[in-house]
Amino acid sequence: MVGTRAALRYAKATLNLAREKGFAKEVNNDMKLIQSTIEENPELEIMLKSPVIKAKAKRAVLTEIFEKKVNGITMGLLNLLIENKRPALLILVAKEYIIIYDFLQGVEVAQITSAIPLDKELEMEILKKVQESVGKEITLNNIVDPSIIGGFILRVGDKQYDSSIKNRLSDLLSQFEDNEYVSKI
Repeated sequence: MVGTRAALRYAKATLNLAREKGFAKEVNNDMKLIQSTIEENPELEIMLKSPVIKAKAKRAVLTEIFEKKVNGITMGLLNLLIENKRPALLILVAKEYIIIYDFLQGVEVAQITSAIPLDKELEMEILKKVQESVGKEITLNNIVDPSIIGGFILRVGDKQYDSSIKNRLSDLLSQFEDNEYVSKI
């Protein structure tokens, strides 16, 4: 939890600076790029978290990957995280920045948990239906959790719709337990 709080502080400070300089949207795009790059390359996340790899090497890798693709404010954040010995927080900072930015823009974040990753076509269909239902712009975040077996769990704001196989099996089990005939046997 400490990492999350620290990531939130870095994200807020970065967003404040980006807004002040008029680059909040560009930095948000940078954060999306950083998040997807780390998620698609697990070895990059392992390298960032490794206490064995020197800060100089981490800086060189991040510079090589992002320097020509991101805003100067974003590069400043990367360097600050390395100087403060916190490069492992990079993906958390990116996620927190995106959440705060979307909130300030009036964009609601919907979280869909599925047993396997959603393909882009299905993700766009779900996004369209959720936007129609909620009546505002939505960003969809897909979380993969094989323990739900199948189906999905959709959460938008404080509302949740659970149509997972795990939930249905749990309901079925409680119906069996509540059945008077079964409990007499």
